[in-house]
Amino acid sequence: MNKYELCVVVSAKLEDEVRTQVVDKCKALVERFGGTVADVDDWGKKKLAYEVNHEKEGYYYFIHFDAEATAPAEIESRVRIMDNVIRFLCVRADEA
Repeated sequence: MNKYELCVVVSAKLEDEVRTQVVDKCKALVERFGGTVADVDDWGKKKLAYEVNHEKEGYYYFIHFDAEATAPAEIESRVRIMDNVIRFLCVRADEA
């Protein structure tokens, strides 16, 4: 099992409960493909470096999880088509 970090930027125009549902869907995807979620860091609302889909701000969430090497590709393919996700990035975390 490898350690991964999934960063998800969610639209700032959403209500709190809808944002929570988006993050819960991402966590469910991790578990669906055999991963285990270690923790979720909520960085809150941040200004984007550049405008994306006419939005200037977004909520940043970092989901740390353990999974097999095939899981990130499957997770990314599902997150890519999710509504209300502005940007995402899944990277393998270094063992420190």
